[in-house]
Amino acid sequence: MTGVNTYFRDVRIGVIGGTGLYSLDGLDVVETVDVETPWGRPSGPITIAASPRGHRIAFLARHGPSHHVLPSEVNYRANIAALKALGAQVVLAFSAVGSLREEIRPGDFVLIDQIIDRTKGGRADSFFTGTGVTAHASFGEPVSAGLRALVARHAAAVPAIAVHGSGTSVCMEGPAFSTRAESNLYRAWGASVINMTNIPEAKLAREAELTYAVVCMATDYDAWREAAEPVTVAEVMKTMKVNAANAKALLLAVLPDLEQAAYADPAAALTAPEAGSMQYAFQQPPEKQSAAGRKQLRFLFPQYFGAAE
Repeated sequence: MTGVNTYFRDVRIGVIGGTGLYSLDGLDVVETVDVETPWGRPSGPITIAASPRGHRIAFLARHGPSHHVLPSEVNYRANIAALKALGAQVVLAFSAVGSLREEIRPGDFVLIDQIIDRTKGGRADSFFTGTGVTAHASFGEPVSAGLRALVARHAAAVPAIAVHGSGTSVCMEGPAFSTRAESNLYRAWGASVINMTNIPEAKLAREAELTYAVVCMATDYDAWREAAEPVTVAEVMKTMKVNAANAKALLLAVLPDLEQAAYADPAAALTAPEAGSMQYAFQQPPEKQSAAGRKQLRFLFPQYFGAAE
């Protein structure tokens, strides 16, 4: 399927669930949608739920509903494109992470503002790759400051843990965890947490003009603690269930303000920095762009590639 979007539902808020967060609770499910994009299918069906205020929320489990997709094998392009196709303008993601700082305890949440990419180049990280259309997205601030601030205002919804308002995430390849030497290197760089999924998800969200932020949920201290044993899967799983419950509580607390912002005027402060941000990103004149690539990209950008050809 290329070039045509038949999935639009005016669902302006998307939620991506990370490890341990596979469903939305407390909302009424309206429908489940199987989306096919020009970049393939997302990790699983997308659940559309109704909030008590009558708005629609789209939920996608990043690793699939049964966690069957490894971090390096997630079809990030299809995930982001599918949410955009449904109408998403804002995406709030959740991600399990390891802590690189003593003060970020297992169970704490971090609203990261920066990302260090340590993936190995094997992940498809742009919608423009292979299209014959050249574009460059700004990525100096990889997540939305406005969305981070909105989430931070509701930290009281999870009083048993700390919600850290900023931090830097290292995104590594995985699926194995870090060596102790790597963990200490990332600490020396000033990083706060480490995970395996922020890249290319954040890059693609930016290309798709989505207002994006991620709540990083610490499951463990990474391997840097010499006085402790290196992280084990058992240790991670122990904290994950509590993190999922806290994530759902935080999300339900955030939603009223998020809905008000997302369903306001399209030029509202929350989405203004990302909306239309790609309009000057294209390097070639239209007549020099690949016709096939323009057709493919029309799925995401009908406003830029919408003319019949």
